[in-house]
Amino acid sequence: MEIEIGRGKKARRAYGFDDIAIVPSRRTRDPDDVDISWKLGDYRFELPLLASAMDGVVSPKTAGSIGKLGGLAVLNLEGIWARYEDADDQLARIAQLPKDTATREMQEIYKTPIDEDLMVQRVREIKDLGVVVAASLTPQRVMKYYEKVLDAGLDILVIQGTVVSAEHVSQTSEPLNLKEFIAELPVPVVVGGCASYHTGLHLMRTGAAGVLVGVGPGAACTTRGVLGIGVPQATAIADVAAARSQHMLETGEYVKVIADGGMRTGGDVSKAIACGADAVMVGSPLARAYEAPGHGFHWGMATFHPSLPRGARVATVQNGSLQEIITGPARENDGTFNLMGALRTSMATCGYQDIAEFNRAELMIAPSLQTEGKLLQSSQGVGMGSRGAAAAAHAPSGDTESTGEAASKTPALA
Repeated sequence: MEIEIGRGKKARRAYGFDDIAIVPSRRTRDPDDVDISWKLGDYRFELPLLASAMDGVVSPKTAGSIGKLGGLAVLNLEGIWARYEDADDQLARIAQLPKDTATREMQEIYKTPIDEDLMVQRVREIKDLGVVVAASLTPQRVMKYYEKVLDAGLDILVIQGTVVSAEHVSQTSEPLNLKEFIAELPVPVVVGGCASYHTGLHLMRTGAAGVLVGVGPGAACTTRGVLGIGVPQATAIADVAAARSQHMLETGEYVKVIADGGMRTGGDVSKAIACGADAVMVGSPLARAYEAPGHGFHWGMATFHPSLPRGARVATVQNGSLQEIITGPARENDGTFNLMGALRTSMATCGYQDIAEFNRAELMIAPSLQTEGKLLQSSQGVGMGSRGAAAAAHAPSGDTESTGEAASKTPALA
């Protein structure tokens, strides 16, 4: 339903995760009977979780750890790991930057050119750990580097930008023809981000195996402030999931919808799947891991843009292992640990056996969901009341972390 926001201008109402709730059905299940596995191309993963291509989140080592837990980590092939042999030293340096000069100094750090040999080396380092290798390149650079990383053993290519379209127009350069490019590649390709039905549908028509959904919802992203663009995640996911259905009617091909950003808790992850996602991509929750390379900080791919940064270096508290955050056990009650266990339990509680069934869950507009009956938790900063206050109170170095919108097996060829 459109709402008139002024004479001659109407807009749709859109919803984020905090605006909606999943409605339990008439059936419940045992969590052990719930299947949360999914496939991307010919690869099957036990967990519908991807780690964001953020330098402070994914290193070759953490890619191996996440892969062995059953997820998939995406390495940023245009970041620190492909620019510096001593990447860990540079990440430690970034963590020590004063808040008021961090962006300017990061722009200087990222001026060091990309090293193709390092790029190849990082792909091989992940390959040697025995997990599926996924890495990202921007549309502007993918033609230059893709052959080298494919030869190095890359299994899944992610073509990623703030917004990626299938119809880029330029009067100064020859745009990348995604449909022709993807058709020639021997590996599955994921493209994004997008946030609307039509953009999602056109990206699916390029032959992509998966589409990333999310423009600006991440904890470290400032796109919505800098550019004024974006769609709240619940609506964006539902719209692109509808495009997936249309694409399947047209072609018989099922393209995976991957919710990218805006998720902090297991409840957020569950809502993303219930809105229609096949998997989720998260960064901020994993930046809290002891193993995370960012030393308690993380930032997005556009944070260090030389002329128009669209991200911030944000702080978090490293308070758990990757395993505790992803598969548990949880030792906190705020939903930020055991994200996949929460998804499994949510599906079981609502009676759904697998992700495809959970995509069809009933949803309700529920603006009071986070506050109803939670006065004591809110006043004491515990449980659900800790969602905003505790993160701010415990963040180091004067930085605060945005809350955004608000079984372990190695993946193998199916």
